[in-house]
Amino acid sequence: MTDRAELFELLSRYADIADRREFTELPGLVFTDPLTIDFESVAGIPPMTVPLSDYVGIVRASFASFTATHHAITGHVIAVDGDRATIHAHVRAEHWLPAELAGDGPDRWLVAGFYDNEAVRTPDGWRLSRVRLTAAHQENPQLAGIAVAAGQAGRR
Repeated sequence: MTDRAELFELLSRYADIADRREFTELPGLVFTDPLTIDFESVAGIPPMTVPLSDYVGIVRASFASFTATHHAITGHVIAVDGDRATIHAHVRAEHWLPAELAGDGPDRWLVAGFYDNEAVRTPDGWRLSRVRLTAAHQENPQLAGIAVAAGQAGRR
């Protein structure tokens, strides 16, 4: 495959981690170790560089309470410079909570925005070294906190 096609597929595998709940093999096929994450616009947490295993634990707990998620990543703009690449893409991410957690309120958390990611070529192929999500719009962001709290309670 060409670099652009491989990078396009890399973002598809990235979405599959949460949507297919595949936290074992896919993360190693998608990310460098360590990696830099920046979800400040969504979660209010400043950018940080973390070991891959820590990130996988966070993601697994964060998504454990959702009955389903769907991350549609489109409009890829890819720039390759040797063994480094940037990928700008649009995202619409939907996350549904079960009725027992949503109660009488809404059950869907929506995030619409952009990814501005960086990738590096490794001996095993392209891997994301930095993931930055910028939310342009959210609906029911309080559901994220409910899901994280329930996921953390489940880890105890």
